[in-house]
Amino acid sequence: MSAFIRNSKFRHVYVEPPKQEDTFRNLRLATTTGEQQYVKANTKYFAVALQGGGGPIAVVDHTATGAFPTGGPVLAGHKGAALDFDFHPFNEQLLASCSDDSTVKLWGIPPGGLTETLTEPLVDLRGHGRKVTLLRFHPTASNVLASVSADMLCKVWDVEKQGEVASTDAHTSLIQDVQWNADGSLLGTSLCTSCKDKVVRLFDPRGSAVATELRAAHEGSKSVKLAFLQDGLLATVGFTRQSQRQIKIWDARDPSKELALVSLDQAAGVLLPFFDPDTKMLYLCGKGDGNIRYYEINKAAKTPCFALSEHRSTAAGKGYCFLPKRCLDVMSCETARCLKLTSQNGNGVVEPLSFVVPRKSDAFQDDIFPDCYAGLPSCDADAWLAGANEPPKLRPLNPDAGFVAAPSAAAFVAKKTAAQLEVELADAHKKIADLEAKLAAAGLAS
Repeated sequence: MSAFIRNSKFRHVYVEPPKQEDTFRNLRLATTTGEQQYVKANTKYFAVALQGGGGPIAVVDHTATGAFPTGGPVLAGHKGAALDFDFHPFNEQLLASCSDDSTVKLWGIPPGGLTETLTEPLVDLRGHGRKVTLLRFHPTASNVLASVSADMLCKVWDVEKQGEVASTDAHTSLIQDVQWNADGSLLGTSLCTSCKDKVVRLFDPRGSAVATELRAAHEGSKSVKLAFLQDGLLATVGFTRQSQRQIKIWDARDPSKELALVSLDQAAGVLLPFFDPDTKMLYLCGKGDGNIRYYEINKAAKTPCFALSEHRSTAAGKGYCFLPKRCLDVMSCETARCLKLTSQNGNGVVEPLSFVVPRKSDAFQDDIFPDCYAGLPSCDADAWLAGANEPPKLRPLNPDAGFVAAPSAAAFVAKKTAAQLEVELADAHKKIADLEAKLAAAGLAS
């Protein structure tokens, strides 16, 4: 083999575009713009924000292909437009949303999906002073949610206890991205944010100070997006001063080390990075263009960020998300599935794109499907707050190993807040006083 050819199992990964009947259409998308992905998904549903009052969010079953019904059921409990949302990683029936109205809400989706519009959330979190723009659930700690707002605060919530557990005010401008470190490998740096002030901050919200800063990671003024990789690596995707798009790979333990720089093109759209820890592939999806580039990440290689191939399309993407690995068709060698949100004839269309490794064998390919993220918590919110940094739980993808496509969702019961308990206590005291008055009156009458 030539010294210039890099051996890779994923060199020939290709994309299978969907048939028309396998797409989701007639989605009257909200007109709000921002730093969000615009579409999120778990193994059962995907969600997009729609036009209308109450900040409506459509939650669509993956099997419900075709046209979304006009006036179909949605989540609509906000007083402003929904800006972002995120599915609970350990409960398929829970979705958090945030809005222009400065609130964060947690919704319970009925087991069979939405059959009517819901206006009352399970949990209503208030604490931000301005619109809340981004949400991210912790990938290993149950019920831990991060939110960022135009008030330049990054807050962390325990959604079960309905309360704020941490807040960071280190940012001096609007926050452009927020990501959790999933594998617990970077003690003291479990969160990473990018900001309009051109500083990338790595910190632990359980502490009081920012652990590490990358100043001017990218010199351009447009958004910087983030992705934690494996082996202590961090990818930042941004622009040069001349508006050229670029990727940089950093050693997050020593951010002074820029391990790789990949210069791309002069396109104006922000690139959204998605990392697959199983294949060690980094996908770059362009907002405003139809292309998806993919790279192989290897810290030990001479070229740590190696370009594999690119999926090209004339349909410009508005937003993207990748589905959990445990819902893929592994027997067809599908190694990733991306939902691409586009706009056609004024309506939103969601296209599922399958990334496939060409293999002739019909047997399970264990070399390209190692144990994957299980969708099960490694610790609860209390343990995480106490300092736990647990790696994600894994499970096999081989159907013969007893793999279950999706974990059963445990019932979620939000614990009552102190204010709610005080109201209930006051009501109880009033009832006791009323009963005592009736007993006293009955005693006098007799």
